[in-house]
Amino acid sequence: MNTTVVSSGFRWLRTGAEAFGAMLDAIESAKVSIRLETYIYEDGPIGAKFREALVKARQRGVQVQVLVDAFGSVRLSTSFWDPLVKARGEFAWFNPVSLQRWSYRDHRKMLICDQAIGFIGGFNIAEAYNGDGVTRGWRDLGLQITGSLVEDLARSFDLFFARATVKHKPLQRLRKALTRITTGQNWKLLSSGPGRHHGDLKRTFTADLKLARSVKIISAYFLPTWRLRKELMQVSKRGGKVQLILAGKTDVALAQLASRRLYRSFLRAGVEIFEYQPQILHAKMFILDDIVYAGSANLDIRSLRINYELLVRISEPEVAAEARTIFEADLEHSKRIDPSTWSKSRNFWGKLREDWAYFVLARIDPYLAGRQLKTLR
Repeated sequence: MNTTVVSSGFRWLRTGAEAFGAMLDAIESAKVSIRLETYIYEDGPIGAKFREALVKARQRGVQVQVLVDAFGSVRLSTSFWDPLVKARGEFAWFNPVSLQRWSYRDHRKMLICDQAIGFIGGFNIAEAYNGDGVTRGWRDLGLQITGSLVEDLARSFDLFFARATVKHKPLQRLRKALTRITTGQNWKLLSSGPGRHHGDLKRTFTADLKLARSVKIISAYFLPTWRLRKELMQVSKRGGKVQLILAGKTDVALAQLASRRLYRSFLRAGVEIFEYQPQILHAKMFILDDIVYAGSANLDIRSLRINYELLVRISEPEVAAEARTIFEADLEHSKRIDPSTWSKSRNFWGKLREDWAYFVLARIDPYLAGRQLKTLR
């Protein structure tokens, strides 16, 4: 598949197979340091391949650090990393699972090699992502990055890794993690999470929506806040065009039900909704005119308020143009939701299930997360 390395230092990785290949090449070429952070790491063929590459890098003298979320990778045993630890590599769990603080998760995904090349996106290290997103493997997207942004990604990783490995009270591990905006010539790095900076991502996105005329969104899990829903509909009502590609197939049925509860109001406002058909959708990409957001965050309440997330806002016409090409290609594999027949297709029990799913994810989940944060203060 054709990919482009643009002068701005961003290269789209359009499939899992392409992303994993590029990431493994970077690991194998690393000479100084490797930082890997992910939500899900699976003990499977691709996971074993990454571990082998990391161990080999450590054996040739490269510093290797791996940070994995304890809840997202709950099925992965600590012993999986014994070969890396024996080679004097470093491994840490982010926020070990506890009833007191299970809700706050590290949903970020990044790989940084030699502080010279970085990778972000939706890809976890698992076999499900290892395909083209059409005939095989979940549909996902990523970015390969060079330039000054990579140094900021490395600093963000270092702070998260330190909080996971140094002895702290439980809440300190969560609250002191980096949650702020850093800015470069044509990018902003949005590192969000619970606490006083959790709204940075939402505020930045809302400000861009207020000026946008063309909005194209791919989001695996779609449950925006009331304010963001209003701003999206306003784009359409003032004559702009809003297109959403959402999950036709999903790994989280509850999230899909909650999303579908919102379809009617969006369709009435003139928003076009499509559902991706060939494979499970896991991609996250937001295009607002010539601005693109890419990274780990979905446009849902958990990403916006609860999880630790990482997004890059890119203001670069060439990057946005290629993003639109990717979006249009995914539209060809998506089914449009017909406004005239959608409401008629929903029976009482279907609507009740959607209402219930919405209540759980939009009300109960944030409430429980807020209670945990207060309990740990």
